[in-house]
Amino acid sequence: MEFFTNINIIFYILAYLVGSIPFGLILAKKFAGVNVQESGSKSIGATNVLRVVKETDPVLAKKLGIATVLLDAIKGTVVIVIGMNYGLSTETLWGIAVLAVLGHCYSIYLGFEGGKGVATGLGVFIVLIPIPTIIGAIIWGFCAKVLKISSLSSLLGLAGVVLATIILENGVGVNSNAPVYFITFIIFYKHIPNIVRLFNGNEKKVA
Repeated sequence: MEFFTNINIIFYILAYLVGSIPFGLILAKKFAGVNVQESGSKSIGATNVLRVVKETDPVLAKKLGIATVLLDAIKGTVVIVIGMNYGLSTETLWGIAVLAVLGHCYSIYLGFEGGKGVATGLGVFIVLIPIPTIIGAIIWGFCAKVLKISSLSSLLGLAGVVLATIILENGVGVNSNAPVYFITFIIFYKHIPNIVRLFNGNEKKVA
């Protein structure tokens, strides 16, 4: 029983459970009456919410897309911020970050299916490595405006975060950039189908 009373373990479990909440799926079902797991790319992320709901209600689609991004990011942030207030170590905070992203990508509520992890990754990075994250967000915003391909813009923005971390950070508080690399790997791995479509020239643009 001591295992479940350890403060670090409690936060790890909480991070995964909160990270697993499929906000995109919930919002699309409640407000648009559609199941995003059965349409479009079948992802629970903001891009698929936008694409699927837009077929019937473009105005609502934008609102739900924005809400999904914000909530998916916040769920990555909230447990870390609470952990900071409890005085948890930097190593533990990065463990929380990894588990929040894993929760989104492999949600326990969806049979270990999930989204791509971009917004949740943003949510954890903005707290733990704010400057590299802001740089990555600027790159993402520019690429999204010019390229209009969500997956490519997200991956380029993420690459910007990693590069800025290598240049500006000194081990992200744990004598290593490994947590950043691991989260990046998870997100890139979840984007493999998108990457294949990009190479084949079949990846859809966001209008």
